[in-house]
Amino acid sequence: MAFLKNFDLSCAISQVVDPDTITADTDGSSVDMKGYDCCTFVALVGESGDTLATALYIELEVEESDDDSSFTDAADADVKGYVAGNNDGCFAYIDAADEDDTVYHCTYHGSSRYVRPVINVTGTHSSGTPIGIIAIRHAKHGAAPSV
Repeated sequence: MAFLKNFDLSCAISQVVDPDTITADTDGSSVDMKGYDCCTFVALVGESGDTLATALYIELEVEESDDDSSFTDAADADVKGYVAGNNDGCFAYIDAADEDDTVYHCTYHGSSRYVRPVINVTGTHSSGTPIGIIAIRHAKHGAAPSV
């Protein structure tokens, strides 16, 4: 139980992309990093209703902002778990049936005040893919965040 008590004090969990069938680019809700050192995004990706391929794929990415208005791709160096994609900050590149219906995650540890996940779809996603994303903000050294 001590772990759960410390977890409650040092983390904040929020849903940033409501579970839904995604057929178009989707920006997740931003999270405020004030008082936190890093943010882990956990994406639950279901089975795609479309045949994913080279020209029909999904990328999950992290964007950052200092003003919660203008967002840019997070640098790969600030995203633990990044993969090669079309943009920096990519943590999943899903272009085949054996890559959907799974969980993807990454941890942002950059210096921007706000951060959000982004779902980019390329090609015509007629049936879509179910995706939901949560954010887990972590405080410094397991302590309660200063707000």
